[in-house]
Amino acid sequence: MARAYGWNARLLLGFETAYGQPPVSGDYNVVPFISSSLDSEQGLIESSVLGLGRDPTAPFQDVINVDGDIVVPVDLRNIGYWLKALFGTPATNGSGPYAHDFVSSEVNLPSLSLEVGLPDVPDYPLFTGVRANSCAFNFQRSGEAQVTIGLIGQGETPASSTRDASPLEAVYSRFSQFQGSIKRAGSNLADVTAASLTYSNNLEKIETIRDDGKVEGIDPGMSSLSGSISVRYGDNTLMDLARAGTPIDIELAYTIDADRKLQIIAHEVYLPKPKRSINGPGGIEASYDFQGAKDASLGKMLTITLTNDVEDYL
Repeated sequence: MARAYGWNARLLLGFETAYGQPPVSGDYNVVPFISSSLDSEQGLIESSVLGLGRDPTAPFQDVINVDGDIVVPVDLRNIGYWLKALFGTPATNGSGPYAHDFVSSEVNLPSLSLEVGLPDVPDYPLFTGVRANSCAFNFQRSGEAQVTIGLIGQGETPASSTRDASPLEAVYSRFSQFQGSIKRAGSNLADVTAASLTYSNNLEKIETIRDDGKVEGIDPGMSSLSGSISVRYGDNTLMDLARAGTPIDIELAYTIDADRKLQIIAHEVYLPKPKRSINGPGGIEASYDFQGAKDASLGKMLTITLTNDVEDYL
């Protein structure tokens, strides 16, 4: 009997033209991933019926919930599909290389169909009506560059064969933490030891009454941006800005060269005034847990620019 292994799992991603309606064969992309907890769950409700003896009557099925996280590598081409799911179709400029601008102010967000294939079983569940709720980036001195994508879906369709035997596949080229940088006002921010950034669409399930246990839809709420910057305490630059309540801009980026890079720009960030704890003879650190807001002049809170050789993400 064959057993399922993660090394042989395959993730297919396709954009839906109508919510909850999966794309046809040929419209899927096989995308790399590190881990996945995306799945459906349908619980049981205990029977409360009395008068039929001491033993309970049969439980009944509850509603269906589809959600989970997918951790994916930050790579040059495939990350664009996840950014499109989070922010909508980008504005693309250039004639090669192409600069794809994803912004936080978009209202119309696409939905996905995702197939998690386990060919050893075989088992190919297809999750439909999936929307990307959040993304979490972490920047550090070394290690793998990866991002956690939070997902919420409408339903699951079980299958014993794949929906697309010949999906599209982009050439895989990964960013590393070594290629990361953190800037303020266009200049490198000094003494940063770690940084993180989390964006959320704050999706809302539309839980109408229907006979299949699924949600009617998943709509975007008010977006939010938060994160953290840890610095070795060497001057009062950030501390003074935090005390004054002065907003700053922050750019987190991965750069291979001028034609291959990912830039994340939070246009208006507010810093809290943190504690400076002294725990021994070593260096002193301060951690700023920031919050983002819309820049009134730009009309947006966040811009992510992906520069690569992909012509479009339509």
